[in-house]
Amino acid sequence: MSILVTVMLALGLVFFAGAAVGILRFPDFYSRLHPAGKMDTLGSFLMLAALAVQELRHFDLDHVLVAVKIMLIVLFYFIASPTATHAIVDAGLRAGQSAWTKPRGGRS
Repeated sequence: MSILVTVMLALGLVFFAGAAVGILRFPDFYSRLHPAGKMDTLGSFLMLAALAVQELRHFDLDHVLVAVKIMLIVLFYFIASPTATHAIVDAGLRAGQSAWTKPRGGRS
């Protein structure tokens, strides 16, 4: 059980690190939102699911309720994070934020 939790936590950290690199390296507002919206959500899912699995180590009513609450947080995060990212992109479009285009003949 602890190996599964450790692997899920490590994968969550990998996804969070990938999201951080994507946010720093991508060229514009819209492409930076992609790792922020997708990889952050997956990293959060893995880490919170690992906590829920860890909580199920002791199988009694209190620990199961805590695990269910953690999974409800995961469900809310899965609904809220992509919706918030979409709202931010929509606000950027309405504000006139232009998308990045690669310049001709030059480096990015």
